[in-house]
Amino acid sequence: MKDLDLPEPISAYFEADRRDGRTVARCFTKDGVVLDEGKTHSGLAAIEAWKTESSARYTYTAKPHTLETQGRSYIVTCQVSGNFPGSPLGLRYAFILERGKIASLEVA
Repeated sequence: MKDLDLPEPISAYFEADRRDGRTVARCFTKDGVVLDEGKTHSGLAAIEAWKTESSARYTYTAKPHTLETQGRSYIVTCQVSGNFPGSPLGLRYAFILERGKIASLEVA
């Protein structure tokens, strides 16, 4: 991750993603939003629940390998490997940052 020189909130997210839902939620603004698997998770409690649920279903690692910017968005492409159908997958994480935290994240 350091090779990509990710912005601090994004680097913190990928570190937190290895831990738990509470740690992931701390990376977001209080009204942060996550869009993943066709569902929207708004607010810290919903983001914590999203991460906790996904960690209960799947064990995975995300290895960022590409960073690009598009307007206000930071697009991080990762290889995600784990115990889920189709592993490994290339996923794109689109982050919008606000005041040193993540305001929104869309995983596609």
